[in-house]
Amino acid sequence: MNFPEHYLQNITGELKRYKSLGDRCFVQLSDDDIHRCFADESNSIAIIVKHMVGNMLSRWTNFLTEDGEKSWRHRDTEFEDPYTSLSDMIEAWERGWQCVFDALNTIDNTNFYKKVLIRNEEHSIPEALNRQLAHYAYHTGQIVWVSKNIKGAAWESLTIPKGKSEDFNKSMFRK
Repeated sequence: MNFPEHYLQNITGELKRYKSLGDRCFVQLSDDDIHRCFADESNSIAIIVKHMVGNMLSRWTNFLTEDGEKSWRHRDTEFEDPYTSLSDMIEAWERGWQCVFDALNTIDNTNFYKKVLIRNEEHSIPEALNRQLAHYAYHTGQIVWVSKNIKGAAWESLTIPKGKSEDFNKSMFRK
């Protein structure tokens, strides 16, 4: 396996991991939960997801041939009028991620070193992928934080539960 294939497998795996964190938050939430804000200037989960989906569809539609900031994207409206239900939000979330993964499947050895544009700024494909991975990790972290605070003691940990690191490490080193 050469460098581009290894890198693409790695970045795809990381993106799937962040999608999974969001997915595992959503199963713990209700329609009311996704609209909860903790401060006047904070965003609800429904707004964060709406922004992420807008970004995903813009950046990844025709990723190799068009600028990642599409003329049809209206970023500012992504922070208004959130999804009205959890199911509508999840449907949009899935559509956004499908666009990401479909675009990743178009990258191969013949185009890996091509330059792509984001807001008329040239990026190598690894630069563009790293930029998006960081963006999605940032917002997924927000989703997790808000979800955890909404659920409180009812929160089901997505990673190693507090106080269980030693047990987890023992199980990993037994393999």
